[in-house]
Amino acid sequence: MLRRYVMQRINTAVFPRPELVMANINVLANHVASRPVDKGWVVPTAIPIRNSSQTWLEQEGQIWRMLTFVENAQTLQTIGSKQEAHEVGRALGVFHHLVRDIPADALADTLPGFHVTPGYFQIFEDGLAKSLAKPNVPISQELETCLNFVDQRAGSIDVLEAALARGELQTRPIHGDPKVNNVMLCSTSGRALAMVDLDTVKPGLVHYDIGDCCRSGCNRHGEETEDLDAVLFDLNLCEAILEGYLSAARETLNDHDLDYIYDAIHLITFELGLRFLTDHLAGDIYFKVNRPGHNLHRANVQFKLVKSIEQQEDSIRAIVERLRP
Repeated sequence: MLRRYVMQRINTAVFPRPELVMANINVLANHVASRPVDKGWVVPTAIPIRNSSQTWLEQEGQIWRMLTFVENAQTLQTIGSKQEAHEVGRALGVFHHLVRDIPADALADTLPGFHVTPGYFQIFEDGLAKSLAKPNVPISQELETCLNFVDQRAGSIDVLEAALARGELQTRPIHGDPKVNNVMLCSTSGRALAMVDLDTVKPGLVHYDIGDCCRSGCNRHGEETEDLDAVLFDLNLCEAILEGYLSAARETLNDHDLDYIYDAIHLITFELGLRFLTDHLAGDIYFKVNRPGHNLHRANVQFKLVKSIEQQEDSIRAIVERLRP
């Protein structure tokens, strides 16, 4: 049977130390090779260069690597059913269970500050100050609404980092970008087969992953919707994602971990909105845009999602309580 592979260029603008990215992927691959893996679960692995153990190649200033291809699989852009939501959550749970005993310090931090919301807030404040210092810069009603939204929630942005500092949460290996389209589902059965886009594997809080998975999966209309009135955090999908996640990862979490699941969902959604807003103020230098005000609109979408999460806080916490072991 002909084997297929994926040839990729590593974005060194995002990952200036590609050798660390590949080292992390290799740590993951070596760890998985040493332990039994759930039947049907696939971990993409890097292919060494011929006559070398190195798994990346520099060519004309660009960094390339080759990974194994996940066969008979597809990804989703949005979740369409509770079964799909369950499998997306289960995929993240399998991943966390699989890497649970990799020492966090065995992985390089390839994205320092990633998902550390207080750090993003400081960047936002600096950018806002620079923007307001410019003469004759108008503030639209949409921008003012977003700025007020952030200001009203600034006091709670350290909820996860404070819990980490108190020892209630701990740093562990995480995926780093567990959005819906990074989960591979079997084209035949619909079961989760793999998590891809492993460049972001690093030490962090599993709550970053849980929050981002729910944020990505529970907004049926996605980040780019033009209909703000349609933005809603789907509680049924959230329940299915958490059920799937805990079916695979329950034994890796303690009571404190479960206590902060709501906060993770709320904070990581807020954080993405904050990052979009910051990029808007900076002149759209990070996220790709296709029109003026695109990042401001994206921020508004995430903040609408945050508000929907806040309105359902009691229900989300009740789901977590029901799923406690």
